[in-house]
Amino acid sequence: MKITRLLFLLMLSAWPVFCQAQPLKHVSPEKVGMDSRRLLKADSIIEDAIRQGHIPGAVLAVVRHGKMAYLKAYGNRQVWPKVQPMTTNTIFDLASCSKAISTALSALILCEEGKFRMLDAVNRYIPGFEDWKDETDGLTTIRIHHLLTHTSGLPAYYSPPADAVPDPDAAIERIAHMKRAFKPGTGFRYSCLNFITLQRVIETTSGMSLRDFSRSRIFEPLGMNHTDYIPCAPDADGVWRNTDQPCWAPLMPEGQDWRSIVAPTTRQGADSVLCGMVHDPLARIMNGGISGNAGLFSSAEDIAILCAMLQAEGTWEGKCIMSRQAARLLRTVPRFAEPFGRTYGWDCYSDYASCRGDLFSPQTYCHTGFTGTGIVIDPELDCSVILLTNSVHPDEGGSTIRLRSLVSNAVAASIVQR
Repeated sequence: MKITRLLFLLMLSAWPVFCQAQPLKHVSPEKVGMDSRRLLKADSIIEDAIRQGHIPGAVLAVVRHGKMAYLKAYGNRQVWPKVQPMTTNTIFDLASCSKAISTALSALILCEEGKFRMLDAVNRYIPGFEDWKDETDGLTTIRIHHLLTHTSGLPAYYSPPADAVPDPDAAIERIAHMKRAFKPGTGFRYSCLNFITLQRVIETTSGMSLRDFSRSRIFEPLGMNHTDYIPCAPDADGVWRNTDQPCWAPLMPEGQDWRSIVAPTTRQGADSVLCGMVHDPLARIMNGGISGNAGLFSSAEDIAILCAMLQAEGTWEGKCIMSRQAARLLRTVPRFAEPFGRTYGWDCYSDYASCRGDLFSPQTYCHTGFTGTGIVIDPELDCSVILLTNSVHPDEGGSTIRLRSLVSNAVAASIVQR
Protein backbone atom coordinates (compact mmCIF):
# COMPACT_ATOMS: atom_id res chain seq x y z
CA MET A 1 0.00 0.00 0.00
CA LYS A 2 2.87 2.35 0.91
CA ILE A 3 4.59 1.60 -2.41
CA THR A 4 1.39 2.32 -4.34
CA ARG A 5 0.98 5.64 -2.52
CA LEU A 6 4.62 6.56 -3.21
CA LEU A 7 4.22 5.83 -6.91
CA PHE A 8 1.07 7.95 -6.98
CA LEU A 9 2.86 10.90 -5.36
CA LEU A 10 5.77 10.61 -7.80
CA MET A 11 3.39 10.61 -10.76
CA LEU A 12 1.50 13.57 -9.32
CA SER A 13 4.71 15.60 -8.91
CA ALA A 14 5.66 14.86 -12.53
CA TRP A 15 2.20 15.75 -13.86
CA PRO A 16 3.09 19.34 -14.98
CA VAL A 17 5.93 17.93 -17.08
CA PHE A 18 3.72 15.25 -18.67
CA CYS A 19 1.05 17.87 -19.41
CA GLN A 20 3.38 20.07 -21.39
CA ALA A 21 3.40 19.82 -25.15
CA GLN A 22 6.43 18.17 -26.66
CA PRO A 23 8.70 19.56 -29.40
CA LEU A 24 7.33 19.09 -32.89
CA LYS A 25 8.00 15.79 -34.59
CA HIS A 26 10.81 16.16 -37.13
CA VAL A 27 10.07 14.68 -40.54
CA SER A 28 11.54 14.92 -44.01
CA PRO A 29 10.08 17.66 -46.22
CA GLU A 30 8.63 14.99 -48.52
CA LYS A 31 6.53 13.59 -45.64
CA VAL A 32 4.56 16.85 -45.59
CA GLY A 33 4.36 17.51 -49.32
CA MET A 34 7.53 19.56 -49.79
CA ASP A 35 10.51 19.12 -52.11
CA SER A 36 13.77 18.97 -50.14
CA ARG A 37 15.80 19.83 -53.25
CA ARG A 38 13.89 23.07 -53.70
CA LEU A 39 14.35 23.88 -50.02
CA LEU A 40 18.10 23.87 -50.60
CA LYS A 41 17.57 27.18 -52.39
CA ALA A 42 16.79 28.71 -49.00
CA ASP A 43 20.19 27.47 -47.80
CA SER A 44 22.03 29.22 -50.60
CA ILE A 45 20.06 32.45 -50.06
CA ILE A 46 20.96 32.55 -46.36
CA GLU A 47 24.59 31.59 -47.01
CA ASP A 48 24.87 34.39 -49.57
CA ALA A 49 23.59 36.87 -46.98
CA ILE A 50 26.26 35.68 -44.55
CA ARG A 51 29.03 36.02 -47.15
CA GLN A 52 27.84 39.53 -47.99
CA GLY A 53 27.99 40.53 -44.32
CA HIS A 54 24.27 41.19 -43.88
CA ILE A 55 24.01 38.71 -41.01
CA PRO A 56 26.53 36.69 -38.97
CA GLY A 57 24.31 33.61 -39.03
CA ALA A 58 20.73 32.35 -38.87
CA VAL A 59 18.38 29.55 -37.91
CA LEU A 60 15.61 28.54 -40.30
CA ALA A 61 12.63 26.45 -39.24
CA VAL A 62 9.75 25.35 -41.50
CA VAL A 63 6.56 23.93 -40.00
CA ARG A 64 3.97 22.13 -42.10
CA HIS A 65 0.95 20.09 -41.05
CA GLY A 66 2.04 20.38 -37.42
CA LYS A 67 5.48 18.88 -38.01
CA MET A 68 8.99 20.28 -38.29
CA ALA A 69 9.86 19.83 -41.95
CA TYR A 70 13.14 21.75 -41.90
CA LEU A 71 15.46 23.02 -39.16
CA LYS A 72 18.93 24.25 -39.91
CA ALA A 73 21.59 26.58 -38.49
CA TYR A 74 23.93 28.70 -40.61
CA GLY A 75 27.08 30.69 -39.93
CA ASN A 76 27.89 32.00 -36.46
CA ARG A 77 25.84 33.34 -33.60
CA GLN A 78 28.80 35.46 -32.49
CA VAL A 79 31.66 36.93 -34.50
CA TRP A 80 33.05 39.45 -31.96
CA PRO A 81 34.95 39.52 -29.67
CA LYS A 82 35.22 35.79 -30.36
CA VAL A 83 33.60 33.45 -32.85
CA GLN A 84 30.90 31.00 -31.78
CA PRO A 85 29.04 28.81 -34.30
CA MET A 86 25.29 29.05 -34.74
CA THR A 87 23.30 26.08 -33.46
CA THR A 88 19.65 25.16 -33.93
CA ASN A 89 18.99 25.63 -30.20
CA THR A 90 20.28 29.23 -30.19
CA ILE A 91 18.03 31.67 -28.34
CA PHE A 92 17.41 35.05 -29.99
CA ASP A 93 16.28 38.48 -28.90
CA LEU A 94 12.97 38.53 -30.79
CA ALA A 95 12.61 42.35 -30.70
CA SER A 96 9.18 43.33 -32.13
CA CYS A 97 8.14 39.72 -32.71
CA SER A 98 7.43 39.97 -28.97
CA LYS A 99 4.42 42.13 -29.90
CA ALA A 100 2.92 39.34 -31.99
CA ILE A 101 3.56 36.19 -29.99
CA SER A 102 3.29 37.52 -26.45
CA THR A 103 1.48 40.85 -26.11
CA ALA A 104 -1.15 40.30 -28.81
CA LEU A 105 -1.93 36.72 -27.77
CA SER A 106 -2.19 37.78 -24.12
CA ALA A 107 -4.59 40.56 -25.09
CA LEU A 108 -6.84 38.21 -27.06
CA ILE A 109 -6.91 35.67 -24.23
CA LEU A 110 -8.04 38.39 -21.81
CA CYS A 111 -10.56 39.67 -24.34
CA GLU A 112 -12.19 36.26 -24.72
CA GLU A 113 -12.30 35.92 -20.93
CA GLY A 114 -14.30 39.13 -20.65
CA LYS A 115 -11.59 41.27 -19.05
CA PHE A 116 -12.00 43.96 -21.70
CA ARG A 117 -13.49 44.64 -25.13
CA MET A 118 -11.57 45.73 -28.17
CA LEU A 119 -13.88 48.75 -28.25
CA ASP A 120 -13.03 49.77 -24.69
CA ALA A 121 -11.38 53.14 -24.24
CA VAL A 122 -7.74 52.97 -23.22
CA ASN A 123 -8.32 55.53 -20.46
CA ARG A 124 -10.77 53.13 -18.83
CA TYR A 125 -7.66 51.22 -17.71
CA ILE A 126 -5.06 54.02 -17.74
CA PRO A 127 -6.53 57.06 -15.98
CA GLY A 128 -5.51 60.31 -17.63
CA PHE A 129 -4.64 58.72 -20.97
CA GLU A 130 -5.51 61.45 -23.45
CA ASP A 131 -7.84 60.93 -26.39
CA TRP A 132 -7.60 62.68 -29.76
CA LYS A 133 -8.54 66.34 -29.61
CA ASP A 134 -9.78 68.15 -32.68
CA GLU A 135 -11.01 71.74 -32.84
CA THR A 136 -13.89 70.81 -35.13
CA ASP A 137 -14.79 67.22 -34.13
CA GLY A 138 -14.00 67.48 -30.43
CA LEU A 139 -12.72 64.36 -28.68
CA THR A 140 -12.31 60.98 -30.39
CA THR A 141 -11.69 58.00 -28.12
CA ILE A 142 -8.52 55.93 -28.51
CA ARG A 143 -9.59 52.32 -28.07
CA ILE A 144 -7.77 49.05 -27.45
CA HIS A 145 -8.27 47.93 -31.06
CA HIS A 146 -6.42 51.07 -32.19
CA LEU A 147 -3.39 50.01 -30.14
CA LEU A 148 -3.36 46.50 -31.61
CA THR A 149 -3.62 47.73 -35.21
CA HIS A 150 -1.27 50.71 -34.88
CA THR A 151 -4.04 53.13 -35.78
CA SER A 152 -4.09 55.10 -32.50
CA GLY A 153 -2.06 58.07 -33.72
CA LEU A 154 0.63 57.62 -31.06
CA PRO A 155 4.21 58.47 -32.05
CA ALA A 156 6.39 55.60 -33.23
CA TYR A 157 8.89 55.74 -30.37
CA TYR A 158 10.74 57.91 -27.92
CA SER A 159 14.35 57.62 -26.84
CA PRO A 160 14.86 57.37 -23.07
CA PRO A 161 17.77 59.23 -21.43
CA ALA A 162 20.92 57.13 -21.28
CA ASP A 163 21.13 57.57 -17.51
CA ALA A 164 17.49 56.61 -16.87
CA VAL A 165 16.57 53.68 -14.64
CA PRO A 166 13.63 51.31 -15.16
CA ASP A 167 10.40 53.19 -14.45
CA PRO A 168 7.36 51.75 -16.28
CA ASP A 169 5.05 54.24 -14.59
CA ALA A 170 7.07 57.17 -15.95
CA ALA A 171 6.98 55.64 -19.43
CA ILE A 172 3.19 55.27 -19.34
CA GLU A 173 2.76 58.78 -17.97
CA ARG A 174 4.79 60.19 -20.83
CA ILE A 175 2.93 58.16 -23.47
CA ALA A 176 -0.43 59.15 -21.98
CA HIS A 177 0.18 62.82 -22.77
CA MET A 178 2.14 62.70 -26.02
CA LYS A 179 0.81 64.56 -29.01
CA ARG A 180 -1.24 62.28 -31.27
CA ALA A 181 -0.44 62.47 -34.98
CA PHE A 182 -3.90 61.75 -36.38
CA LYS A 183 -7.47 60.94 -35.45
CA PRO A 184 -7.61 57.28 -34.29
CA GLY A 185 -8.69 54.84 -36.97
CA THR A 186 -7.93 57.23 -39.84
CA GLY A 187 -4.22 56.51 -40.31
CA PHE A 188 -1.47 53.99 -39.65
CA ARG A 189 1.80 54.47 -37.83
CA TYR A 190 3.73 51.48 -36.57
CA SER A 191 4.43 52.32 -32.94
CA CYS A 192 6.21 50.60 -30.07
CA LEU A 193 4.26 52.92 -27.78
CA ASN A 194 0.99 51.24 -28.76
CA PHE A 195 2.19 47.95 -27.33
CA ILE A 196 3.79 49.42 -24.22
CA THR A 197 0.39 50.97 -23.55
CA LEU A 198 -1.30 47.64 -24.27
CA GLN A 199 1.05 45.99 -21.78
CA ARG A 200 -0.31 48.24 -19.05
CA VAL A 201 -3.88 47.30 -19.99
CA ILE A 202 -2.94 43.59 -19.85
CA GLU A 203 -1.25 43.92 -16.49
CA THR A 204 -4.07 46.01 -15.01
CA THR A 205 -6.82 43.59 -16.07
CA SER A 206 -4.94 40.36 -15.32
CA GLY A 207 -3.26 41.42 -12.08
CA MET A 208 -0.04 39.85 -13.37
CA SER A 209 3.08 41.09 -15.11
CA LEU A 210 3.20 40.52 -18.86
CA ARG A 211 6.05 38.10 -18.24
CA ASP A 212 4.10 36.01 -15.73
CA PHE A 213 0.85 36.06 -17.69
CA SER A 214 2.35 35.03 -21.05
CA ARG A 215 4.55 32.42 -19.40
CA SER A 216 1.72 30.81 -17.43
CA ARG A 217 -0.97 31.03 -20.12
CA ILE A 218 0.96 30.50 -23.37
CA PHE A 219 4.58 29.39 -23.17
CA GLU A 220 4.56 26.98 -20.23
CA PRO A 221 1.46 25.02 -21.32
CA LEU A 222 2.97 24.62 -24.80
CA GLY A 223 6.28 23.39 -23.41
CA MET A 224 8.13 26.43 -24.77
CA ASN A 225 10.89 26.00 -22.22
CA HIS A 226 13.30 28.40 -23.88
CA THR A 227 10.97 31.39 -24.17
CA ASP A 228 11.03 34.17 -21.59
CA TYR A 229 11.56 37.83 -20.79
CA ILE A 230 14.77 38.56 -18.90
CA PRO A 231 14.58 41.37 -16.30
CA CYS A 232 17.52 43.76 -15.98
CA ALA A 233 18.55 46.97 -14.22
CA PRO A 234 21.70 49.03 -13.56
CA ASP A 235 23.64 48.28 -10.38
CA ALA A 236 25.07 50.87 -7.99
CA ASP A 237 27.92 51.54 -10.45
CA GLY A 238 25.54 52.05 -13.37
CA VAL A 239 26.44 48.71 -14.99
CA TRP A 240 23.41 46.96 -16.49
CA ARG A 241 22.93 43.45 -15.14
CA ASN A 242 20.27 40.76 -15.20
CA THR A 243 18.09 40.82 -12.09
CA ASP A 244 16.53 37.40 -12.68
CA GLN A 245 17.27 34.28 -14.69
CA PRO A 246 15.20 33.08 -17.65
CA CYS A 247 13.18 29.89 -17.47
CA TRP A 248 15.84 27.84 -19.25
CA ALA A 249 18.61 28.59 -16.74
CA PRO A 250 17.76 25.56 -14.54
CA LEU A 251 17.83 23.35 -17.64
CA MET A 252 21.46 24.14 -18.48
CA PRO A 253 24.18 21.52 -17.82
CA GLU A 254 25.98 22.06 -14.55
CA GLY A 255 28.59 24.78 -14.86
CA GLN A 256 27.23 26.16 -18.17
CA ASP A 257 25.93 29.73 -18.10
CA TRP A 258 22.44 30.31 -19.50
CA ARG A 259 23.83 33.08 -21.76
CA SER A 260 26.03 30.60 -23.61
CA ILE A 261 23.17 29.68 -25.98
CA VAL A 262 21.92 33.25 -26.48
CA ALA A 263 22.77 35.10 -29.70
CA PRO A 264 24.36 38.45 -28.77
CA THR A 265 23.38 41.73 -30.38
CA THR A 266 25.39 44.97 -30.41
CA ARG A 267 28.84 45.57 -28.93
CA GLN A 268 29.00 47.39 -25.63
CA GLY A 269 32.38 48.99 -25.12
CA ALA A 270 35.82 47.68 -25.95
CA ASP A 271 35.36 43.95 -25.39
CA SER A 272 31.76 43.01 -24.65
CA VAL A 273 28.44 42.57 -26.43
CA LEU A 274 24.85 42.84 -25.28
CA CYS A 275 23.80 39.28 -24.50
CA GLY A 276 20.76 38.21 -22.53
CA MET A 277 19.42 41.75 -22.22
CA VAL A 278 16.95 43.14 -24.73
CA HIS A 279 18.45 45.31 -27.47
CA ASP A 280 15.55 47.78 -27.63
CA PRO A 281 16.35 50.84 -25.43
CA LEU A 282 12.79 51.53 -24.31
CA ALA A 283 12.23 47.92 -23.34
CA ARG A 284 15.56 47.70 -21.53
CA ILE A 285 15.89 51.12 -19.92
CA MET A 286 12.32 52.15 -19.10
CA ASN A 287 10.67 48.75 -18.65
CA GLY A 288 13.60 46.74 -17.28
CA GLY A 289 13.45 44.02 -19.92
CA ILE A 290 9.74 43.19 -19.64
CA SER A 291 7.96 45.28 -22.24
CA GLY A 292 4.97 45.06 -24.53
CA ASN A 293 6.99 46.13 -27.56
CA ALA A 294 10.11 43.94 -27.17
CA GLY A 295 12.04 41.88 -24.65
CA LEU A 296 11.05 38.29 -25.38
CA PHE A 297 13.79 35.73 -26.07
CA SER A 298 13.10 32.42 -27.78
CA SER A 299 14.39 29.65 -30.05
CA ALA A 300 13.21 28.42 -33.44
CA GLU A 301 11.88 25.14 -32.03
CA ASP A 302 9.82 26.94 -29.39
CA ILE A 303 8.32 29.34 -31.93
CA ALA A 304 7.57 26.36 -34.16
CA ILE A 305 5.32 24.93 -31.43
CA LEU A 306 3.48 28.24 -31.16
CA CYS A 307 3.02 28.38 -34.95
CA ALA A 308 1.62 24.85 -34.94
CA MET A 309 -0.83 25.89 -32.21
CA LEU A 310 -1.96 28.91 -34.23
CA GLN A 311 -2.35 26.78 -37.36
CA ALA A 312 -4.51 24.43 -35.28
CA GLU A 313 -6.58 27.49 -34.32
CA GLY A 314 -5.67 27.79 -30.66
CA THR A 315 -5.22 24.22 -29.43
CA TRP A 316 -2.17 21.98 -29.45
CA GLU A 317 -1.80 18.45 -28.06
CA GLY A 318 -4.84 18.83 -25.87
CA LYS A 319 -3.85 22.25 -24.56
CA CYS A 320 -6.34 25.01 -25.41
CA ILE A 321 -4.41 28.26 -25.36
CA MET A 322 -7.15 30.37 -26.92
CA SER A 323 -10.46 29.89 -28.65
CA ARG A 324 -10.72 29.21 -32.38
CA GLN A 325 -12.42 32.58 -32.80
CA ALA A 326 -9.61 34.44 -31.05
CA ALA A 327 -6.93 32.61 -33.05
CA ARG A 328 -8.69 33.56 -36.28
CA LEU A 329 -8.63 37.24 -35.28
CA LEU A 330 -4.83 37.17 -35.50
CA ARG A 331 -5.12 36.72 -39.26
CA THR A 332 -8.22 38.85 -39.83
CA VAL A 333 -7.96 42.54 -40.70
CA PRO A 334 -10.80 44.43 -38.93
CA ARG A 335 -13.05 46.47 -41.21
CA PHE A 336 -11.82 49.81 -39.89
CA ALA A 337 -8.20 48.76 -40.52
CA GLU A 338 -8.69 47.40 -44.06
CA PRO A 339 -6.84 50.35 -45.68
CA PHE A 340 -3.80 49.54 -43.53
CA GLY A 341 -3.61 45.72 -43.56
CA ARG A 342 -3.01 45.16 -39.85
CA THR A 343 -4.72 42.53 -37.73
CA TYR A 344 -4.90 42.42 -33.94
CA GLY A 345 -1.16 42.28 -33.38
CA TRP A 346 -0.01 40.80 -36.69
CA ASP A 347 0.36 42.02 -40.27
CA CYS A 348 -1.34 40.86 -43.47
CA TYR A 349 -0.50 43.41 -46.15
CA SER A 350 0.94 46.64 -44.77
CA ASP A 351 4.26 47.95 -46.06
CA TYR A 352 5.90 46.03 -43.17
CA ALA A 353 4.68 42.66 -44.51
CA SER A 354 7.27 42.08 -47.24
CA CYS A 355 8.67 39.14 -45.23
CA ARG A 356 5.76 37.03 -46.51
CA GLY A 357 7.31 37.06 -49.99
CA ASP A 358 5.39 36.71 -53.23
CA LEU A 359 4.18 33.10 -53.33
CA PHE A 360 2.26 32.43 -50.14
CA SER A 361 -1.53 32.75 -50.12
CA PRO A 362 -3.43 36.02 -49.50
CA GLN A 363 -4.41 34.71 -46.04
CA THR A 364 -0.78 34.81 -44.86
CA TYR A 365 0.04 36.84 -41.76
CA CYS A 366 3.45 37.71 -40.36
CA HIS A 367 5.63 39.83 -38.09
CA THR A 368 9.27 40.90 -37.93
CA GLY A 369 11.74 42.22 -35.37
CA PHE A 370 14.46 44.87 -35.62
CA THR A 371 17.18 42.43 -34.53
CA GLY A 372 16.57 40.35 -37.66
CA THR A 373 13.78 37.99 -36.65
CA GLY A 374 10.71 37.08 -38.67
CA ILE A 375 7.67 34.76 -38.55
CA VAL A 376 5.41 33.99 -41.53
CA ILE A 377 2.25 31.84 -41.22
CA ASP A 378 0.12 30.73 -44.18
CA PRO A 379 -3.12 29.12 -42.95
CA GLU A 380 -4.20 28.06 -46.45
CA LEU A 381 -1.02 26.11 -47.21
CA ASP A 382 -0.60 25.18 -43.51
CA CYS A 383 3.01 26.30 -43.57
CA SER A 384 5.04 28.52 -41.25
CA VAL A 385 8.49 30.01 -41.82
CA ILE A 386 10.61 31.06 -38.85
CA LEU A 387 13.81 32.89 -39.75
CA LEU A 388 15.86 34.04 -36.77
CA THR A 389 19.00 36.13 -37.15
CA ASN A 390 20.93 38.67 -35.09
CA SER A 391 21.67 41.11 -37.89
CA VAL A 392 22.50 43.85 -35.35
CA HIS A 393 25.60 41.91 -34.26
CA PRO A 394 28.25 43.10 -33.78
CA ASP A 395 26.99 46.49 -34.98
CA GLU A 396 23.70 47.77 -36.29
CA GLY A 397 23.51 48.15 -40.05
CA GLY A 398 22.81 44.66 -41.32
CA SER A 399 19.52 44.29 -43.19
CA THR A 400 17.25 41.26 -43.48
CA ILE A 401 14.32 42.85 -45.34
CA ARG A 402 15.16 41.35 -48.73
CA LEU A 403 16.51 38.15 -47.20
CA ARG A 404 13.22 37.34 -45.48
CA SER A 405 11.26 37.69 -48.73
CA LEU A 406 13.68 35.52 -50.67
CA VAL A 407 13.59 32.77 -48.04
CA SER A 408 9.78 32.85 -47.91
CA ASN A 409 9.65 32.47 -51.69
CA ALA A 410 12.04 29.52 -51.59
CA VAL A 411 9.98 27.78 -48.92
CA ALA A 412 6.65 28.45 -50.63
CA ALA A 413 8.03 27.19 -53.96
CA SER A 414 9.06 23.92 -52.31
CA ILE A 415 5.43 23.02 -51.52
CA VAL A 416 4.40 20.46 -54.12
CA GLN A 417 1.38 18.84 -52.47
CA ARG A 418 -1.50 20.15 -50.41
